Amino acid sequence: MSEKNEPGIWQGFKAFLMRGNVVDLAVAVVIGAAFTNIVNSVVKGIINPLVGAIGTKNLDRYSSCLSSSCQGTHGIQLMWGSVLGATLSFVITAAVVYFLMILPMTKYLARLEARRRAREGTREVVEETELEVLKQIRDGLIAQRGSGHNER
Repeated sequence: MSEKNEPGIWQGFKAFLMRGNVVDLAVAVVIGAAFTNIVNSVVKGIINPLVGAIGTKNLDRYSSCLSSSCQGTHGIQLMWGSVLGATLSFVITAAVVYFLMILPMTKYLARLEARRRAREGTREVVEETELEVLKQIRDGLIAQRGSGHNER
């Protein structure tokens, strides 16, 4: 038994897709994929040659053999060079995201918050000032009324 009041599957799916956070996530994934190519190029073009000044230019070639002989596919090799390369890629990506995206956005949002607080503080001061003036007028009127009654 289906109820007519419930939205259909397609309406629910459309509502899900049109929510802001889903669209933002899709944009972030696309930008992240494009950004990955840049980071990989930096690691392969700059970081790997700098590390290669010490040894090989290809970090994937750094490995250690756990068995007595590591020839071809025989033996147990720890490919720690590829882990190092992936770690460098991650650290560079995190640094670029933090320094070029997160830090400026945090500072921008802090400035906006400070401006909002300043506006609210100004409004409160103006409201308090107006309230004080009105209280003084009231007190003055009461004082005049009081002194007028005493003179009669």
